[in-house]
Amino acid sequence: MAASVHLFPTCVCLVLLCRLPAAVCSRRDVLELGDADFDYLATEHETMLVKFYAPWCGHCKKLAPEFDRAATRLKGSVRLAKVDCTTHSETCGRFGVSGYPTLKIFRYGRDSAPYDGPRTAEGIYQYMKKQTGPDSVLLRTKEDLQAFVNNYDASIVGVFSGADSSRLAEFLKAAGLLREQFRFAHSTDLQLAEDHGIHSECVLLFRPPRLSNTFEDSLVVFKDYLTIGSLRRFIRDHIYGLCPHMTLENRDRLRVRDLLTAYYDLDYHHNVRGSNYWRNRVMKVASKYGGQGLTYSVANKKDFLSELEDDFSLGTSDGGELPFVTIRTRLGHKYTMREEFTRDGQSLERFLDDYFAGRLKRYVKSEPVPERNTADVKMVVAESFDDVVNDPDKDVLIQFYSPSCPHCKKLEPVYRELAHTLYYDPKIVIAKMNAVENDVPLGYDVQGFPTIYFAPVGKKDEPVRYEGGRELRDFLNFLKREASHSLVLSGSKDEL
Repeated sequence: MAASVHLFPTCVCLVLLCRLPAAVCSRRDVLELGDADFDYLATEHETMLVKFYAPWCGHCKKLAPEFDRAATRLKGSVRLAKVDCTTHSETCGRFGVSGYPTLKIFRYGRDSAPYDGPRTAEGIYQYMKKQTGPDSVLLRTKEDLQAFVNNYDASIVGVFSGADSSRLAEFLKAAGLLREQFRFAHSTDLQLAEDHGIHSECVLLFRPPRLSNTFEDSLVVFKDYLTIGSLRRFIRDHIYGLCPHMTLENRDRLRVRDLLTAYYDLDYHHNVRGSNYWRNRVMKVASKYGGQGLTYSVANKKDFLSELEDDFSLGTSDGGELPFVTIRTRLGHKYTMREEFTRDGQSLERFLDDYFAGRLKRYVKSEPVPERNTADVKMVVAESFDDVVNDPDKDVLIQFYSPSCPHCKKLEPVYRELAHTLYYDPKIVIAKMNAVENDVPLGYDVQGFPTIYFAPVGKKDEPVRYEGGRELRDFLNFLKREASHSLVLSGSKDEL
């Protein structure tokens, strides 16, 4: 009887634990570390992803649920942990944390590499799964090779004459450095590659079978002198082919070049043939414009809906089942194909002809230019940015803000007072721009709000980021130091 009395609370606790919301369970899958236990607990894990964060940080709050869900999916293979830098500053300082959130990969407690992968649950999961197991998989048979390359992603396979090959040692070093991005395998039996016409040491790059097409080879062979650098360049130049599938995970790597993207209902998991229908049409046209500095890709429009809406004002109803086509250059210039995508590819050819001839008008996301702009603080939109901020005869202090940002609202009276104080100075403009509804020009790095820059006369292409205090005297001291002229204050019109 006594035993049953003691068991009852335990059963109740187990039932309650089972009924906890999934979000609570996810949070429990993230290990909390601090100054007192970081070194002790981190050394227990072969691979661990650590998030260094601050509770007040907006980007940290956005990442938190994605990080928690990834932790649950990775439970048992990769440990995810977090450190609150506002209360454990010693640990954060030791690992050079200067911004939030900072993510780092640790191996047995040692700082192994920065995490530069995606910030979605799926992206974190896929990225960190590649961190487990060997840097390169040993293939022993032709069946092993076929099974390895028959994958959703591309495969890099080194074929060597023996385990003592110097090229193999270099290949394994490269695999260790690049495993976060690519899949590596190797064999010490040259016969594994003889079906591909290979009889000497080399590296084989197999593009994903789902992307097989008639416009390019699915296999590319690297036979040059093998170093980490030469292999990295080979992979970079060949892995994506003529028209890769752009995802949230690889978009940053693809966008280092001028890139055309066709967005449509693409699903390579369930409908490979249907997904390749429009891709083949893009590739047919792209093959006619090679060597002109533009790269090509396709993407699932559902993955990029918010980006299409925010950056190009394209909604879910635009285009219907037909692809959206955009060009985004490495300098941030944007173009959209407004003509309907025709199945014969003629509309895409006309779009490209106009692009290469310089006849296309750049797309700029902008609010309407204000009809009246007489307030002390001048309102700037993307369409008027050049006229106001890049005015060659005036120094301009420009604040990028968000209407919902509490820090921006707190700054507003001080900023208005600053503009009023300098109202009679004809050579300076105090301005602001809604960075949510307007494209931020190249050269201005806006990651949070408010972000303030100073564009002085003669140096419009080198704006200075304002990092000072938020009081009137702070701004005035900054402008006195940076302005191209002596400031004129309102009221007395005295120079400062």
